[in-house]
Amino acid sequence: MNTLMLQQQSLLDALFAHPGSTQASSAVQHLHTLLKPQAARGLMAYQANGHALAERCLLAAYPVIAQLLGQDNFSALARDLWHRQPPHCGDLAQWGDALPAFLADNEQLTEVPYLADVARVEWALHCAAGAPDAQPDLHSFARLSTEDPQALTLALAPGTVLISSAWPVVSLVTAHTEDQPSLTEAGQRVRDRVGETALVWRQGLRPCVAACTANALGVLQALLTGAALPDALGFAGPDFDFSDWLTPAVHSGLVIGVADATPPPTPPPHPQETP
Repeated sequence: MNTLMLQQQSLLDALFAHPGSTQASSAVQHLHTLLKPQAARGLMAYQANGHALAERCLLAAYPVIAQLLGQDNFSALARDLWHRQPPHCGDLAQWGDALPAFLADNEQLTEVPYLADVARVEWALHCAAGAPDAQPDLHSFARLSTEDPQALTLALAPGTVLISSAWPVVSLVTAHTEDQPSLTEAGQRVRDRVGETALVWRQGLRPCVAACTANALGVLQALLTGAALPDALGFAGPDFDFSDWLTPAVHSGLVIGVADATPPPTPPPHPQETP
């Protein structure tokens, strides 16, 4: 490894090692042996810029978590995550996916156990914003009346995902982003331990989240796997009305067309018995 590569690796080690750790001290000492003493000031500037960048990136993906924790606590959290789970690619928009698990494992946050699930919803919204584009195909709905429905499924919007939680995660997110419900109502749902399943999708370029009803949950779970429409409807709740559900689902951009169903996997052949 040449001198420049050693300097670059030492700089990365010094930037991402957790402050105060043995690894951080060793990395800084090694860096100082490779560079001039005045390089310490440059290292401090790099570290400060890295922390500021971590806070901005995490805030872009988790604005509700930032509001729930408060600015000072969120800044400290961003810096801690930066060192414990540093980015592994040049696109920093992809950094931050480890936050939900990081929150769930944080013993200091046991009094706010819903934070991890709220973070899961926010990361799903963040990913939906960058999901591949797919244009609605309204003409394809004619296939429902001309083709075998067992060969068809409903195409869902980019970034569609379902996140089930024992906490009112949708209420907590939308109370902070849309003022619906009120923060008081969302807080009461937390105290009442009202579980919600978040449905995340993208309408045009806008990521959306809504609470998924129990009647529609099984249907959407099946459609996400590409199941044939009749099979998916077999998972509907007792009060599910397909026609009443489909119209608003299309208008909201959740359902963007009709597509070929994904055939179920072929089971492996049974081994022949030895006579």
